[in-house]
Amino acid sequence: MPTDKRPNILLIMTDQQRGDCLSIDGHPALLTPNMDHLAWSGTRFSRAYSTCPSCIPARRALMSGQHPATNGMVGYREGIDWNPAATLPGELEKAGYQTAIVGRTMHLYPIEKGFGFQTRTMQEGRGGHVDAYQQALRGRNPYGGDQDYHVFGMTRSHGITANGWTARPWHLDESLHPTTWTVTEALKFLRRRDTTRPFFLVVSFIAPHPPLVPPGFYMERYLRMDLPAPAIGDWAVPPPNGGLGLAVDSHRVNLRGEALRSAQAGYYGLINHVDDQLCRLFMEMNAARDLANTVTALTSDHGEMLGDHYLFRKCFPFEGSARIPLMMSGPRDLGFRPEQLCDRPVCLEDLMPTFLELAGHETPPSVEGRSLVPWLRGDRPGDWREYLHGEHATCYHKEQANHYLTDGREKYVWMTELGTELLFDLKNDPGELRNLAAQPAHAQRTAAWRGRLIEQLRNRPEGFTDGSRLISARPYDACLPHARGGSPNP
Repeated sequence: MPTDKRPNILLIMTDQQRGDCLSIDGHPALLTPNMDHLAWSGTRFSRAYSTCPSCIPARRALMSGQHPATNGMVGYREGIDWNPAATLPGELEKAGYQTAIVGRTMHLYPIEKGFGFQTRTMQEGRGGHVDAYQQALRGRNPYGGDQDYHVFGMTRSHGITANGWTARPWHLDESLHPTTWTVTEALKFLRRRDTTRPFFLVVSFIAPHPPLVPPGFYMERYLRMDLPAPAIGDWAVPPPNGGLGLAVDSHRVNLRGEALRSAQAGYYGLINHVDDQLCRLFMEMNAARDLANTVTALTSDHGEMLGDHYLFRKCFPFEGSARIPLMMSGPRDLGFRPEQLCDRPVCLEDLMPTFLELAGHETPPSVEGRSLVPWLRGDRPGDWREYLHGEHATCYHKEQANHYLTDGREKYVWMTELGTELLFDLKNDPGELRNLAAQPAHAQRTAAWRGRLIEQLRNRPEGFTDGSRLISARPYDACLPHARGGSPNP
């Protein structure tokens, strides 16, 4: 494919956005017209899942095209050196693309390593690294101390935790909000980019990840609206004491009344704010005629339970945490078709082979994801995966350790520490309200899914199975042996 004909690639990535948090997915309150238009002008993948639903492992899966058990990160663990066989930006760099990321980093370690990104305008300064966002905010802290403006350190200024359900409006000018800043920096890159070659640009938002601090207008909008009640399954167990006394960043909650309403308003407000800022990005790209030759995708690393089943945060196998938005549109001369809906199981690992195929670059043999290009062109591959496997190791609490399988119509869940099995009919029970595994009438279906998981876990080092049964309460570390100490993937 001639260099001057290859498409630009724009990847928009939110952090912790639920798959149902789109108007076009049927959300009863949330306004996302720009995301909806992107979905309608191309293909929306309604059964996209994070195969390890927390930030570090999900982003490693996206960047490498490898499933968690292969890249070695099967849960949340910071500070682990990573030496992947190939990365998405690295391969596009080899193909002659100008590669850049603005906003939230891809949570890869060590942070100094580019992993194929030639330009990085970062918004995360963990480990003592001063990032571009901190620099932009220096001298604008009414509370004193520039370090307070690291996005996770802002609690010292506005009092809202970076992992909890408390919420309030953003306390500074809207131009200084991380979401607005990210789009401003993306536009700066586009104005000064090398126009002699295609670009791969990742526009990475920290929203709607807590702290739940949208600009005031957006929070007020949802405070005055009717908002949906959390989904509470017949299998869900409420926290003790009605949830009172638990830490505000606890994974167990019982949100009601004002606590629930403000958490939802903060979360939905952050998403709505991202959507409006995308309008800034799309309008300028359209005026510069960049959109006409750009493949645009939007996704997230994982979702947010938001009070469903008395749970908050991520890591869980349930729809609020594991299902993510994924939509993609592109130039008609690439064969892209509009107004398409794909309901087959897809995952973040599929993005790397998709983008590489569109760039005319060979996909490395290390990649396990599958190209979505046939779906984008209106085909329905007959040999598509039968089901998807997801997992998450023990994080802060044993209730988070899990494996799940889904074909987009049903979902089987095994909680590895607790030994609990759950089976959901996603087609008729999208809220996962009824656990069919607890009903004798569905014992055969449950056994069939259990057999698939036994086969999936047959060679795992944790000893999850002896080949005939699942074995619970096995040690389940976030980092598999072959990924520890910076050793290469096998």
